[in-house]
Amino acid sequence: MRYRQITGAALAGAVFPAAARAHVSEQGFVLLLPTDIYIAAGVGCVVLTVLLTVFLPVRAVHGLFRPFALFRFRPRGRAITGLLATLLLFWLIREGFSGPHDPLSNPLPLVIWRIWWLALVSLQGLLGNLWSWLNPWLVPVLWLRRQLGLRTLIHLPRAVMGWGAVLGYLAFYAFLLADLAPSDPDHLARVILIYWLAMLMGGVILGPRWLLRGEAITVLMRSYARLGLFGRKGAKAAMGLWGWQVLRQPVPGYAAAVFMLILLGSGSFDGLNETFWWFGLLGLNPLEFPGRSAVVAPSIWGLLLANAVLIAIYAGAVALGVRLAGQRGSGRFFRLFAPSILPIALGYHIAHYLTVFLVDGQYVLKMMNDPLRNGAELLGMDHYHVTTGFLHTESTVRLIWLTQAGAVVVGHVVAILLAHALALRAFDTPRRAVLSQLPLSIFMVVYTFFGLWLLASPRGM
Repeated sequence: MRYRQITGAALAGAVFPAAARAHVSEQGFVLLLPTDIYIAAGVGCVVLTVLLTVFLPVRAVHGLFRPFALFRFRPRGRAITGLLATLLLFWLIREGFSGPHDPLSNPLPLVIWRIWWLALVSLQGLLGNLWSWLNPWLVPVLWLRRQLGLRTLIHLPRAVMGWGAVLGYLAFYAFLLADLAPSDPDHLARVILIYWLAMLMGGVILGPRWLLRGEAITVLMRSYARLGLFGRKGAKAAMGLWGWQVLRQPVPGYAAAVFMLILLGSGSFDGLNETFWWFGLLGLNPLEFPGRSAVVAPSIWGLLLANAVLIAIYAGAVALGVRLAGQRGSGRFFRLFAPSILPIALGYHIAHYLTVFLVDGQYVLKMMNDPLRNGAELLGMDHYHVTTGFLHTESTVRLIWLTQAGAVVVGHVVAILLAHALALRAFDTPRRAVLSQLPLSIFMVVYTFFGLWLLASPRGM
């Protein structure tokens, strides 16, 4: 069986060179690594973390997430950086319409899919709320409302706006997975322009609250900002363990909680739909892949089904834990523990896209070397040739895979500690807090195995 997987991965690399550039080419080496041992070690680390929470004193758990102040901080200049981000977005849209048709040369797909989606989303969760300085809607909305003398024309309830963000994010991920050419510069420019205008109108009509609660991209970034190492504690900048800001914020609403869950569900399906297992389920041969047009419908229903299953399992685990702890009202705890899923989602996001970033990041640097295509050599990379040699060497592939596996495991470890800290604040005794976490901890252990299995599985797309 192992030999057939390795052979299949090697053949897939020959048949699908574009996909192999980012995924399949290193899978031959990954399958040669003792991945079973690494997976067992990762799962064991998460299990030990679960056991640790049983014996950790309450003070120690709270101490893990206690931030320390750094310096007095007054955020200024966000209007300037927001305006610059808006101007940059419009320049990128213009480049999408008039620039090179090659997605690996045109600045628009490189910036959107590599700098924003891969790098900035990851940094948002690792460091803190960078998006508040880069939001391309806030300055235009505030300016238009001031110029027109508008007040909020329609007052939508917070929950309605929140569910709008949920639907918007599912639509975004469906575009990413099922659209026939999500990186085509013309097509991408058109989609981004329409979306930007629609959200601008929403902000003008519904008020700035729409951008914070109903616009899917901003809600995505604000969700991950809850995890960041850096934040604010009163009037000072502060730093703490990933997730410390979650403990200082109110319990999210149902829409916000579901949004956090679909971050994990969508990211997990993004990896699952590339595996040989998924192709076999669809009755397709990954070595004779007919093209994205053949999997549009399966990608969409698979995305929806994956999220529905994840939400159902999570809700069941929370409800069972609440019953074990002798409490009622599982709905509140569904919302309370939802932010603890964020570290898992972020860890898998980083792991899933690491190889793509290592390869396509080189194209980003080449683009930045001469962004206006006027012969400039800002980075001295005019004669640089993009390499994938590190995906063909066992030592570097081992390092990449261990980094990916580490991101998944660390995400689960932080999630378990964060969920336990939340439980200690919600239940009157440590015993009840531990009991409430047993089903959710089992869920996280199983998901660790699932995430590491995804990383080690051969891919054919």
